[in-house]
Amino acid sequence: MFDELIKQIDKCLEGFLKPVYPEKIYEAMGYSVMAGGKRMRPLLMLLAFKAVGGDESDERIMSTACALEMIHTYSLIHDDLPAMDNDDLRRGKPTCHKQFDEATAILAGDGLLTYAFQLMLCDPTLEFKPKYTRAAAEIAYLSGMGGMLVGQAVDVESEGKQIDAKTLEYIHKNKTGGLIKAALKAGGIIGGADEETLKLLEEIGEDMGYAFQIKDDILDITSTEEVLGKPILSDEKNQKVTYVSLYGLEKAQKDYEKLSLAALEKTKRLGGRAKPLYDYIESLVDRVK
Repeated sequence: MFDELIKQIDKCLEGFLKPVYPEKIYEAMGYSVMAGGKRMRPLLMLLAFKAVGGDESDERIMSTACALEMIHTYSLIHDDLPAMDNDDLRRGKPTCHKQFDEATAILAGDGLLTYAFQLMLCDPTLEFKPKYTRAAAEIAYLSGMGGMLVGQAVDVESEGKQIDAKTLEYIHKNKTGGLIKAALKAGGIIGGADEETLKLLEEIGEDMGYAFQIKDDILDITSTEEVLGKPILSDEKNQKVTYVSLYGLEKAQKDYEKLSLAALEKTKRLGGRAKPLYDYIESLVDRVK
Protein backbone atom coordinates (compact mmCIF):
# COMPACT_ATOMS: atom_id res chain seq x y z
CA MET A 1 0.00 0.00 0.00
CA PHE A 2 2.72 2.48 0.96
CA ASP A 3 4.79 1.72 -2.16
CA GLU A 4 1.76 2.42 -4.37
CA LEU A 5 1.12 5.74 -2.63
CA ILE A 6 4.79 6.70 -3.05
CA LYS A 7 4.52 5.95 -6.79
CA GLN A 8 1.47 8.21 -7.00
CA ILE A 9 3.30 10.97 -5.13
CA ASP A 10 6.35 10.65 -7.40
CA LYS A 11 4.21 10.72 -10.56
CA CYS A 12 2.44 13.83 -9.33
CA LEU A 13 5.74 15.54 -8.44
CA GLU A 14 7.23 14.73 -11.84
CA GLY A 15 4.20 16.29 -13.50
CA PHE A 16 4.57 19.50 -11.53
CA LEU A 17 8.32 19.78 -12.20
CA LYS A 18 8.58 19.31 -15.96
CA PRO A 19 11.33 21.69 -17.18
CA VAL A 20 10.25 24.83 -19.04
CA TYR A 21 12.17 28.05 -19.64
CA PRO A 22 14.42 28.81 -17.82
CA GLU A 23 15.21 25.10 -17.80
CA LYS A 24 18.13 25.20 -15.38
CA ILE A 25 16.07 26.24 -12.36
CA TYR A 26 13.45 23.58 -13.07
CA GLU A 27 16.19 20.99 -13.51
CA ALA A 28 17.72 21.92 -10.16
CA MET A 29 14.33 21.81 -8.44
CA GLY A 30 13.50 18.45 -10.03
CA TYR A 31 16.95 17.06 -9.32
CA SER A 32 16.56 17.66 -5.60
CA VAL A 33 12.93 16.57 -5.29
CA MET A 34 13.37 13.39 -7.33
CA ALA A 35 16.72 12.39 -5.80
CA GLY A 36 14.96 9.86 -3.56
CA GLY A 37 13.75 10.05 -0.01
CA LYS A 38 11.06 8.29 1.97
CA ARG A 39 8.23 10.72 1.06
CA MET A 40 7.35 10.46 4.74
CA ARG A 41 5.60 13.83 5.04
CA PRO A 42 3.25 13.51 2.04
CA LEU A 43 2.54 9.92 3.07
CA LEU A 44 1.61 11.02 6.58
CA MET A 45 -0.71 13.66 5.13
CA LEU A 46 -2.47 11.17 2.86
CA LEU A 47 -2.80 8.60 5.64
CA ALA A 48 -4.12 11.17 8.13
CA PHE A 49 -6.65 12.25 5.48
CA LYS A 50 -7.80 8.63 5.13
CA ALA A 51 -7.79 8.10 8.91
CA VAL A 52 -10.38 10.84 9.47
CA GLY A 53 -12.61 9.67 6.61
CA GLY A 54 -11.55 12.12 3.91
CA ASP A 55 -13.40 12.04 0.60
CA GLU A 56 -11.40 9.80 -1.79
CA SER A 57 -12.52 11.94 -4.77
CA ASP A 58 -10.78 15.04 -3.35
CA GLU A 59 -7.92 15.59 -5.80
CA ARG A 60 -6.44 18.52 -3.89
CA ILE A 61 -5.12 16.33 -1.09
CA MET A 62 -2.48 14.93 -3.46
CA SER A 63 -1.36 18.34 -4.74
CA THR A 64 -1.15 19.58 -1.14
CA ALA A 65 0.90 16.51 -0.17
CA CYS A 66 3.27 17.18 -3.07
CA ALA A 67 3.51 20.83 -2.03
CA LEU A 68 4.62 19.74 1.43
CA GLU A 69 7.34 17.54 -0.08
CA MET A 70 8.56 20.56 -2.04
CA ILE A 71 8.78 22.59 1.16
CA HIS A 72 10.71 19.77 2.83
CA THR A 73 13.10 19.58 -0.14
CA TYR A 74 13.67 23.35 -0.18
CA SER A 75 14.70 23.12 3.47
CA LEU A 76 17.20 20.35 2.65
CA ILE A 77 18.72 22.31 -0.24
CA HIS A 78 19.28 25.34 1.98
CA ASP A 79 20.41 23.21 4.94
CA ASP A 80 23.18 21.71 2.78
CA LEU A 81 24.57 25.09 1.64
CA PRO A 82 28.05 26.23 2.69
CA ALA A 83 26.51 28.91 4.95
CA MET A 84 24.61 26.19 6.84
CA ASP A 85 25.84 22.57 7.17
CA ASN A 86 28.09 22.65 4.07
CA ASP A 87 27.33 19.05 3.05
CA ASP A 88 28.37 17.46 -0.24
CA LEU A 89 25.99 14.48 -0.25
CA ARG A 90 22.25 14.13 0.14
CA ARG A 91 20.42 10.83 -0.46
CA GLY A 92 23.62 9.37 -1.87
CA LYS A 93 23.97 12.05 -4.56
CA PRO A 94 25.80 15.38 -4.80
CA THR A 95 23.86 18.12 -3.02
CA CYS A 96 22.14 20.73 -5.20
CA HIS A 97 24.87 23.35 -4.83
CA LYS A 98 27.50 20.73 -5.78
CA GLN A 99 25.55 19.40 -8.77
CA PHE A 100 24.77 22.89 -10.06
CA ASP A 101 26.16 25.91 -8.18
CA GLU A 102 25.43 27.81 -5.00
CA ALA A 103 23.30 30.55 -6.58
CA THR A 104 21.18 28.01 -8.47
CA ALA A 105 20.69 25.99 -5.28
CA ILE A 106 19.44 29.04 -3.40
CA LEU A 107 17.03 29.86 -6.21
CA ALA A 108 15.91 26.21 -6.49
CA GLY A 109 15.01 26.22 -2.80
CA ASP A 110 13.19 29.54 -3.18
CA GLY A 111 11.40 28.19 -6.23
CA LEU A 112 10.18 25.06 -4.46
CA LEU A 113 8.90 27.05 -1.48
CA THR A 114 6.93 29.54 -3.55
CA TYR A 115 5.70 26.91 -6.02
CA ALA A 116 4.38 24.87 -3.09
CA PHE A 117 2.05 27.65 -2.02
CA GLN A 118 1.00 28.28 -5.61
CA LEU A 119 -0.08 24.62 -5.80
CA MET A 120 -2.01 24.82 -2.55
CA LEU A 121 -3.78 28.09 -3.35
CA CYS A 122 -4.22 28.13 -7.14
CA ASP A 123 -7.83 26.84 -7.24
CA PRO A 124 -10.08 29.81 -8.17
CA THR A 125 -12.92 28.30 -6.11
CA LEU A 126 -10.89 28.24 -2.89
CA GLU A 127 -13.00 31.00 -1.36
CA PHE A 128 -15.79 28.44 -1.13
CA LYS A 129 -13.53 25.81 0.43
CA PRO A 130 -12.01 27.26 3.60
CA LYS A 131 -10.50 23.89 4.59
CA TYR A 132 -7.87 24.28 1.85
CA THR A 133 -6.84 27.77 2.88
CA ARG A 134 -6.77 26.65 6.52
CA ALA A 135 -4.53 23.69 5.62
CA ALA A 136 -2.20 26.00 3.67
CA ALA A 137 -2.09 28.44 6.59
CA GLU A 138 -1.24 25.60 8.99
CA ILE A 139 1.57 24.45 6.70
CA ALA A 140 2.86 28.03 6.43
CA TYR A 141 2.90 28.41 10.21
CA LEU A 142 4.54 25.06 10.98
CA SER A 143 7.12 25.36 8.21
CA GLY A 144 7.89 28.94 9.17
CA MET A 145 7.63 30.99 12.34
CA GLY A 146 5.79 28.31 14.29
CA GLY A 147 8.01 25.37 13.44
CA MET A 148 10.78 24.41 11.03
CA LEU A 149 12.31 27.80 10.29
CA VAL A 150 12.59 29.01 13.88
CA GLY A 151 13.92 25.60 14.91
CA GLN A 152 16.59 25.91 12.23
CA ALA A 153 17.38 29.45 13.32
CA VAL A 154 18.04 28.39 16.91
CA ASP A 155 20.01 25.40 15.63
CA VAL A 156 22.32 27.71 13.66
CA GLU A 157 22.68 30.10 16.61
CA SER A 158 23.62 27.16 18.84
CA GLU A 159 26.54 25.86 16.78
CA GLY A 160 29.71 25.75 18.85
CA LYS A 161 27.81 26.48 22.07
CA GLN A 162 26.97 24.24 25.04
CA ILE A 163 23.19 24.55 24.98
CA ASP A 164 20.84 23.22 27.64
CA ALA A 165 18.19 20.50 27.34
CA LYS A 166 15.34 23.01 26.94
CA THR A 167 16.99 24.63 23.92
CA LEU A 168 17.74 21.28 22.31
CA GLU A 169 14.12 20.21 22.79
CA TYR A 170 12.96 23.45 21.14
CA ILE A 171 15.22 22.80 18.14
CA HIS A 172 14.11 19.19 17.72
CA LYS A 173 10.39 19.79 18.19
CA ASN A 174 10.39 22.64 15.68
CA LYS A 175 13.10 21.99 13.10
CA THR A 176 12.05 18.38 12.49
CA GLY A 177 8.66 18.24 14.17
CA GLY A 178 7.19 21.25 12.38
CA LEU A 179 6.61 19.61 9.01
CA ILE A 180 5.54 16.30 10.55
CA LYS A 181 2.85 18.10 12.55
CA ALA A 182 1.93 20.05 9.42
CA ALA A 183 1.50 16.84 7.42
CA LEU A 184 -0.85 15.24 9.93
CA LYS A 185 -2.86 18.38 10.71
CA ALA A 186 -3.28 19.42 7.07
CA GLY A 187 -4.40 15.91 6.17
CA GLY A 188 -6.90 16.02 9.01
CA ILE A 189 -8.17 19.48 8.05
CA ILE A 190 -8.73 18.58 4.40
CA GLY A 191 -10.29 15.29 5.51
CA GLY A 192 -12.86 17.16 7.61
CA ALA A 193 -11.65 16.22 11.11
CA ASP A 194 -13.14 17.92 14.15
CA GLU A 195 -11.05 20.05 16.51
CA GLU A 196 -10.51 17.28 19.04
CA THR A 197 -9.16 14.98 16.34
CA LEU A 198 -6.92 17.72 14.95
CA LYS A 199 -5.46 18.22 18.43
CA LEU A 200 -4.75 14.49 18.66
CA LEU A 201 -3.08 14.52 15.23
CA GLU A 202 -0.91 17.44 16.37
CA GLU A 203 0.14 15.50 19.48
CA ILE A 204 1.02 12.46 17.37
CA GLY A 205 3.08 14.70 15.11
CA GLU A 206 4.92 16.25 18.06
CA ASP A 207 5.86 12.83 19.45
CA MET A 208 6.87 11.60 16.01
CA GLY A 209 8.92 14.68 15.20
CA TYR A 210 10.87 14.56 18.44
CA ALA A 211 11.43 10.81 18.09
CA PHE A 212 12.49 11.18 14.45
CA GLN A 213 15.19 13.74 15.28
CA ILE A 214 16.49 11.69 18.22
CA LYS A 215 16.80 8.76 15.81
CA ASP A 216 18.68 10.99 13.36
CA ASP A 217 21.09 11.92 16.17
CA ILE A 218 21.59 8.23 16.93
CA LEU A 219 22.16 7.29 13.28
CA ASP A 220 24.64 10.14 12.84
CA ILE A 221 27.07 8.28 15.10
CA THR A 222 26.03 4.63 14.61
CA SER A 223 25.39 4.32 10.87
CA THR A 224 27.52 4.70 7.74
CA GLU A 225 27.61 7.18 4.90
CA GLU A 226 26.69 4.39 2.46
CA VAL A 227 23.50 3.51 4.38
CA LEU A 228 22.39 7.07 5.15
CA GLY A 229 23.29 8.54 1.77
CA LYS A 230 24.79 11.58 3.48
CA PRO A 231 27.85 12.32 5.64
CA ILE A 232 27.96 10.89 9.15
CA LEU A 233 29.31 12.74 12.20
CA SER A 234 28.10 15.99 10.60
CA ASP A 235 26.79 17.28 13.94
CA GLU A 236 30.20 16.77 15.50
CA LYS A 237 31.82 18.51 12.52
CA ASN A 238 29.52 21.49 12.97
CA GLN A 239 30.00 21.49 16.77
CA LYS A 240 26.33 20.87 17.49
CA VAL A 241 24.93 19.52 20.73
CA THR A 242 22.72 16.50 19.99
CA TYR A 243 20.43 14.31 22.06
CA VAL A 244 23.15 11.66 22.14
CA SER A 245 25.94 14.04 23.16
CA LEU A 246 23.71 15.52 25.89
CA TYR A 247 22.21 12.33 27.33
CA GLY A 248 24.26 9.43 25.99
CA LEU A 249 23.37 6.73 23.46
CA GLU A 250 21.49 4.45 25.88
CA LYS A 251 19.08 7.13 27.11
CA ALA A 252 18.63 8.44 23.57
CA GLN A 253 17.53 5.01 22.39
CA LYS A 254 15.15 4.54 25.35
CA ASP A 255 13.58 7.96 24.88
CA TYR A 256 13.22 7.36 21.15
CA GLU A 257 11.34 4.12 21.84
CA LYS A 258 9.16 5.83 24.49
CA LEU A 259 8.14 8.65 22.14
CA SER A 260 7.49 6.23 19.28
CA LEU A 261 5.25 4.12 21.51
CA ALA A 262 3.37 7.24 22.65
CA ALA A 263 2.71 8.21 19.02
CA LEU A 264 1.41 4.72 18.26
CA GLU A 265 -0.86 4.65 21.32
CA LYS A 266 -2.38 8.00 20.36
CA THR A 267 -2.87 6.83 16.77
CA LYS A 268 -4.97 3.93 18.07
CA ARG A 269 -7.38 6.48 19.51
CA LEU A 270 -8.24 7.65 16.00
CA GLY A 271 -10.15 4.42 15.40
CA GLY A 272 -10.17 1.64 12.82
CA ARG A 273 -9.72 3.85 9.75
CA ALA A 274 -6.32 4.88 11.15
CA LYS A 275 -4.87 1.36 10.83
CA PRO A 276 -2.78 2.25 7.73
CA LEU A 277 -1.45 5.33 9.55
CA TYR A 278 -0.63 3.19 12.59
CA ASP A 279 1.13 0.60 10.41
CA TYR A 280 3.18 3.27 8.67
CA ILE A 281 4.29 4.92 11.92
CA GLU A 282 5.18 1.49 13.27
CA SER A 283 7.29 0.81 10.15
CA LEU A 284 9.34 3.93 10.90
CA VAL A 285 10.29 2.83 14.42
CA ASP A 286 13.11 0.52 13.31
CA ARG A 287 14.32 2.62 10.39
CA VAL A 288 18.03 2.47 9.57
CA LYS A 289 18.23 5.69 7.52
